[in-house]
Amino acid sequence: MKLFTRLALTVLIATFVPIALLGLIMKGFLTYENFILLTVMLGLLLTAGLYISIIRPLDALKRGINKVKDGDLNFTLEVENDDEIGELTASFEEMRIRLRESREEKLNYDSELKDLISNIAHDLKTPITTIRGYAEGIMDGVASTPEMRDKYLKTIYNKSVEMTGLIEELSFYAKIGTNKIPYNFTRLNIKAYFDDCAEDIGIDMEAKGILFRYKCSVEADTKVIADSEQLHKVISNIIGNSVKYMTISPKRIEMELKDIGDFVQCDITDNGKGVDKKDLSKIFERFYRTDTSRNSSQGGSGIGLSIVKKIIEDHGGRIWASCETGCGLSVHFILRKYVEVNINGEKDTDNRG
Repeated sequence: MKLFTRLALTVLIATFVPIALLGLIMKGFLTYENFILLTVMLGLLLTAGLYISIIRPLDALKRGINKVKDGDLNFTLEVENDDEIGELTASFEEMRIRLRESREEKLNYDSELKDLISNIAHDLKTPITTIRGYAEGIMDGVASTPEMRDKYLKTIYNKSVEMTGLIEELSFYAKIGTNKIPYNFTRLNIKAYFDDCAEDIGIDMEAKGILFRYKCSVEADTKVIADSEQLHKVISNIIGNSVKYMTISPKRIEMELKDIGDFVQCDITDNGKGVDKKDLSKIFERFYRTDTSRNSSQGGSGIGLSIVKKIIEDHGGRIWASCETGCGLSVHFILRKYVEVNINGEKDTDNRG
C-alpha cells in the first residue's frame, strides 16, 4: 500500500470512527466512558500503525545512513513495506551494496598493484645488476677486444629491452585499472597481418633455438576490426609466456590461424610441461601462477595473460586455454570477421571491406 493511501486511510479512520461512535452515544448504545476508552484505543492503534509503517523504517534508514557516513558498509537494510519508503530503502540498499563492491574492488586493485610493483621491482634488480656489471667491465677495460665489447654492449641492450618490457607492463596495468587503454580500431587484413607476425616470430625463435611452425587456412581477403598494436601485444605475450616456461627439448611453438564461420581463430601451442587442467581457468587471472611448470621462479610480472584476456575481450572476442598434462599448453582466441553490408541489408560476400 502506497504511503499516501495509508495516510489518507488513517485520516479517514481517525475522523469517521469517532463520529460513528458519537452516533451510538446519541442512540444510547454507548456510554461516554466507553467512547473515551475506544477513542484512546483507536488513537494508540493508529499511532502504532504509523510507527511501524513510517517511523521505524525511517529510523532504520537513518541508522543506515549514519553507518555509511562512518565507513561501515557491512550491514543489511530489510525492505519492510511496499511503499515510497520501501522503495527508498531498496534504493539505499542497492547503493550500499555497490559501494561495498566498489570498495572491495579498489582494495583488491590496490593489493594487486602493490604486488605488481613488488614483482617488477624484484625483477628489475637482475637486469640492472647485469647492466651495471657489464658497463663497469667496459669502463675498466675488461672488454679488451672488439668482440668482447660487442658482446657486452649486446647484453646491455638486451637487458634494457627486458627492463622496458617490465615497465610497459606496469604502465599498461595502470591503464587497465582506469579503463583507459588506447585503442585505434581499423579494418585489418588478418591473413596478411598474421603472415607478417609469423615471419618476425620465426626469426626471433630461430635466434633462441626454438622451432616455430605457422599455418594459415584463412582466405586472403578476410578482415577483422582490430587494433594492430594491441593485437601484436596479445601474440607477443602468449608467445613470450610459452618461451618462458618451456623446459623440454627440442623446444617447439606452433601458431595456426583458421576460419570458423563468422570468426577467425588463432591457436598458439607449445610443447612445454603444460598446466594442470584444474588451473586452466585461472591462468588468465592477474598474478596467478601455478605451482608446477609456471611458477614464480621464472620471474615476470604475472599479468601477461590477464592483459591478453583484457585486450581480446575489448575486441569483442573470447580467449581460453587447453592442454594435456605433459604435452604443452594451447591458447586459443577468436575474433569476429568484418563483413560489409550492402544497401539492401545483405552481406556482400565479394567485398568484405
